[in-house]
Amino acid sequence: MPILESTYKPPFQFKNGFVATVYSGLVRKIKGLEQQRERINTRDNDFLDLDWSYAESKSDAVIILLHGLEGHAQRPYVTGAAKLFNRNGVDAVCVNFRGCSGEDNRFYHSYHSGATNDLDDVVQHCIQKGYSKIYIKGISLGGNITLKYLGEHREIPSEIKAAIAISVPVHLASASKELHKFKNKAFAIRFKNHLVNKLKIKINQFPDNITVTEINSIKTLRDFDEVYTSKAHGFKDALDYYEQSSSLQFLKNITVPTLLINALNDSFLSAECFPVKEAKQNDNLHLEMPKFGGHVGFIQKNNIYYNEKRALEFVKATVQD
Repeated sequence: MPILESTYKPPFQFKNGFVATVYSGLVRKIKGLEQQRERINTRDNDFLDLDWSYAESKSDAVIILLHGLEGHAQRPYVTGAAKLFNRNGVDAVCVNFRGCSGEDNRFYHSYHSGATNDLDDVVQHCIQKGYSKIYIKGISLGGNITLKYLGEHREIPSEIKAAIAISVPVHLASASKELHKFKNKAFAIRFKNHLVNKLKIKINQFPDNITVTEINSIKTLRDFDEVYTSKAHGFKDALDYYEQSSSLQFLKNITVPTLLINALNDSFLSAECFPVKEAKQNDNLHLEMPKFGGHVGFIQKNNIYYNEKRALEFVKATVQD
């Protein structure tokens, strides 16, 4: 598929990727969205908390929204999309990954960048509820899960009509190196501290799985993936986790119309996270690379972000086709 030319033009003050990223993560607010929580069991007897919002009239379409690392279903980049789709006749289910809904999950393992079974459980749940048109939108880590899910060797339900992935580190190893650079130090420390605090809770329930010494050895996000993520989820080490979980290798297999938007000034992304070759070789993969936008910072007027507007446009075009 030819590379899409982006029309995104941010307000002048948000051309800086750092400013756009910080504003969107810490300042933006979404008002007027009512959510109803539902808890479902996963195939391994853990649970997921789903936060639903609905269109004004009964809809046969739903969008599944997946947050990023240490996010949750009330983050504005999730609720903003939910509100826009609700206003346009589509129900929305905002997924809280394991341990991200305010309550720790049942097991030592939780969620990670390549854990696609939970997404499949949500898809199957939506099908059981009677939805005939399912869209998926994933942000950052949630975007990697979306792309990997669509390109894995599994049967994709026919109800899935389109997918959108935003600010996605499709090549985890090189993206991890970017995140550890000085330019991203504040973000990396914030992520690491959130993750370590959760791990400290798990040590009380699973004292045989990890020690205080091991937790104290975690100084970086890479350390966290070495000490916890890889070991808890069956990988050899952090590098093995990155290699197996990166969605880049699965893009060639995607058969569902999919839009990937990665900003060129996203400081979290490496050169490998702009899969031009893969997009050109797959008619179902539409790659858009705006000059601006930072990491999930596609700010526009009226508090409707460019990536949210593009997601709706893409879905509408897909349905018409």
